[in-house]
This record gives sequence, structure tokens and C-alpha cells, in this order.
Amino acid sequence: MLEKNRNNVKERVQKLMAQANIGSRRACEELISQGRVQVNGVVIELGAKADPAVDTIQVDGEKLTFNTQRKIYIALNKPKDVLSTSLPHKDDPRPTVYDFVPMKEHLFTIGRLDADSDGLIVLTNDGELVEKLTHPRYRHTKTYKVVVYGLPTAETIAKWEQGVSLGEDGMTSECSVRITDGDKSFSTLQIIMTEGKKRQIRRVAAILEHPVRHLTRTHIGKLGLGTLRPGDWRELTAEDIEALKQSEPQPRAFRPTNRRPFSPRGPRRDDRRGGKFPKRRTK
Repeated sequence: MLEKNRNNVKERVQKLMAQANIGSRRACEELISQGRVQVNGVVIELGAKADPAVDTIQVDGEKLTFNTQRKIYIALNKPKDVLSTSLPHKDDPRPTVYDFVPMKEHLFTIGRLDADSDGLIVLTNDGELVEKLTHPRYRHTKTYKVVVYGLPTAETIAKWEQGVSLGEDGMTSECSVRITDGDKSFSTLQIIMTEGKKRQIRRVAAILEHPVRHLTRTHIGKLGLGTLRPGDWRELTAEDIEALKQSEPQPRAFRPTNRRPFSPRGPRRDDRRGGKFPKRRTK
């Protein structure tokens, strides 16, 4: 990117803002729409381009700086009752994910989780990566291990996979839902999704009359929790980052007609090392 700029190749300002760690590209687009971004002293609109080598870009009057700071990528196993936001609500005593990671740099979250849920969250100062892994158009996958009350029928699983109306929030997108263990009391589901409406899994489960008892995110893309215990974190390796960028097979490939009905047979194998699930049975 820096080499391109030396050759006076301009890029969209929201992309440059993300590279300067102002926020995700969507957040930067919102700042531009609010009239808070200037290039060479002139308020810009969405679609404007600039070259940071020759142009002055300002957000709320402050000039953007493009440095070569080290990129940070951290995997955290968020415990239950911990907030994903950097700024908790007033008078909310609960800790945030940032209390677990002793980094001074401003970090963004990839994959927020409700306070009631636990599991994998990635923290990074790479604004471009945040955009690519969180914007709905990229359909990047996240995988969850969900314990629900009761044993969903094949018809219920089919409804869940095909999409459920969340009222004003619209229909949910297609997803993959597979029962990995269960009986009449509780069932464990593996859910692979490419979107994340507010408390989506819990809301859908309640609508389908199988409320959530416990929810853990096991993977973002193909990056798993591994051996991280709740509250533990580690910096990602280059191999981890590549796994993070790769999606699981798209939910469209998982069709109810391709499955045999689930029948409870007691506990099934679960690879706890990486939060993986048993291979899907085929006819």
C-alpha cells in the first residue's frame, strides 16, 4: 500500500482510515457520512479518494498518521459475564475483554459475544482485517457449540437452517445446524453462521421453543479455541492468521435433505483440543 502511495495512486479514504486504525471500514464510512472527515481542509463524501503521501486527511480535526507499528493479533477465550465492548455501560461493574489483555495499543474485536456467552474472540489493530472478517458481504463463518433444552426435531432443524423471522431485524440467513449429542432434556448443537444479528442464536432458539442453556463460540473461520481456558489469551502465529481468514464450508452446502435424522445414543466423541466436532455422517 505504501509503495502504491509513493507512485501517487489514490485509494478510498475509508480504506486509508482503516489502515490508520481509526476503525473498521464500516465505522469509517459512518464518520465520513457524518461530515467528520476532511481531505486538504475540505469535508468529503463517501467515495472520495486520497494519497496520504501528498494529501492531509483529518478526522474531527486531527491529522491521520500512517506508521509502521507492529500488527497485533490476539485470541482470547472470553469468559461468561465479561463484556465485549471497550466502554461498558455506566454503573456496569462487569469487566471487559480488554481487562484480560495487557496491551496499550487500541484494539478492535473480531466477533463480539453477548455477556451471557463465552468462547473465541480475536483482538487486533489491523483495521483492514476487521473489515474483511466482519462485513456481511464477505460471509465469513463463525462456529458455535450450543446446548439447548429438549431435542429439536428434523423439521425444527430445517426451519432453523432455512431462516427464521426476527421481526424488525428481518429473516436470518441460511446456516448449518447439526445435533452432535442429545436427549429429551438437553441437546448439543454445532451451528455455523455467516451473520451475527443481536443475540441471534438465543432469539431463534427461543422462537423454535428450544431455549439456550449454554453458548460457546469455538471457531472464527477455521481458527479454533485450542487449549485456551476461559480468561486465557495468546498471540496468533502466521499459520493461525491464515486459519482465521479461511471460512468453514458455506452453510448452503449443508442441506437437511442430505442428513439422516438424529437419534440419541449417549455421549459422542468431541475433540476438545481444538473445539472440533465429529465428522458428519453421510448416507
